[in-house]
Amino acid sequence: MNWREQLGAAGLDPEQVTDLVRRALAEDLKYGLDVTTTATIDPAQRGTADVVARAPGRLAGVPVACGVLELFAADAGVHLDVEVQLPDGSVVEPGSSVLSVSGPIPAILTAERTMLNILCQLSGVATLTGRWQEEMSGTTARVRDTRKTVPGLRELQKYAVRCGGGVNHRMGLGDAALIKDNHVAAAGSVAAAYRAVRDRFGDDLPVEVEVDTTDQAREAIAAGADLILLDNMPPHQLRECVALGRASGRKVLFEASGGLSLESAAEVAATGVDYIAVGALTHSAPVLDLGLDLR
Repeated sequence: MNWREQLGAAGLDPEQVTDLVRRALAEDLKYGLDVTTTATIDPAQRGTADVVARAPGRLAGVPVACGVLELFAADAGVHLDVEVQLPDGSVVEPGSSVLSVSGPIPAILTAERTMLNILCQLSGVATLTGRWQEEMSGTTARVRDTRKTVPGLRELQKYAVRCGGGVNHRMGLGDAALIKDNHVAAAGSVAAAYRAVRDRFGDDLPVEVEVDTTDQAREAIAAGADLILLDNMPPHQLRECVALGRASGRKVLFEASGGLSLESAAEVAATGVDYIAVGALTHSAPVLDLGLDLR
């Protein structure tokens, strides 16, 4: 599959990614041509370069990186041959070769930073997600992202979470409801807020209810909620709420959120919650160090 087909198979819109790539390339070319490359390299000089991992981690965004190279080459009127060594989701160690690109060296170097910016950012998200999931090994809990994403990168960042072994929360404001404390305050109670959403949008819409006390969790369960976010609760309280759900006779899923860290992930996951929500997966993930080396 080419890079567009790979994006489509991953549930991403190739046209949206193309638009993102073109805007990212335009940032580098806004002030004119690549003056450094133009001055130092013969436009006819050809060669091969490798994208190489400088640190251990997990990959995400390889098809996008290929798209950067192909789209820039097409705009520049040249051809670049790209060979992928490791696909998205692969674990890399320092020295691992991710992909190689051959063709005019000026084109490779001009596209280098845009390609690496995207690939390093998304691989950083996948790497951090993988670390959280590894900390919870031995439990059935899964790490989930939030809507705390870099503006314009939500679909790609959430894709990177999947590459890292995590699962996605809602993509936007319309594909699922999340009843938070302000909604509860405005509606008057947890039950009233939940009922209002169900009355307005029916039973098919996924609805999650955020609570911060055991009594609110009990109220949400009684109202019919089947997905409850337990906000800023210590492990003993998480266990109490999970027990309430099991005692209800219905399948109620629970998600822990707030004040979590990698160090506490295993303890929280062991309480029986189904998900752990981590906004840091997308808003604070360090980039994975990847570089481009000319042979």
